[in-house]
Amino acid sequence: MEGILDVPKPRITCGMLSQYIGRPVCFVGRVEKVHPTGKTFTVSDGEGKIATVELVCVLDEELSGVVEVVGMVSNKGAIMASTYNVLREDKGIPFDLELYAEALKVIHEFPQHYPFEVAASG
Repeated sequence: MEGILDVPKPRITCGMLSQYIGRPVCFVGRVEKVHPTGKTFTVSDGEGKIATVELVCVLDEELSGVVEVVGMVSNKGAIMASTYNVLREDKGIPFDLELYAEALKVIHEFPQHYPFEVAASG
């Protein structure tokens, strides 16, 4: 069986979480709050909505800024993270989450041009 990192994953916003329950996704958002236990954190998307990210292991680093999370959407609508990457905002140019959200709307509106469900051949 292929791992979550080996299969196609749609990029989604908070408003799309309920459509992807039990499926792997990629989510980009700004860290809003890290729970004191270090096992969960909340992120906001480009539409200002909040999602919860649940981790397998406790965070061992300070987490802030924009992150890309890859994981499965739980029945509760949380993202069960397999991995996350902090997107560095170099040279004082902030990541534009609102523009990113607009791009995702276009991608999801025209799935024939941006197929996510097609397995990569190799």
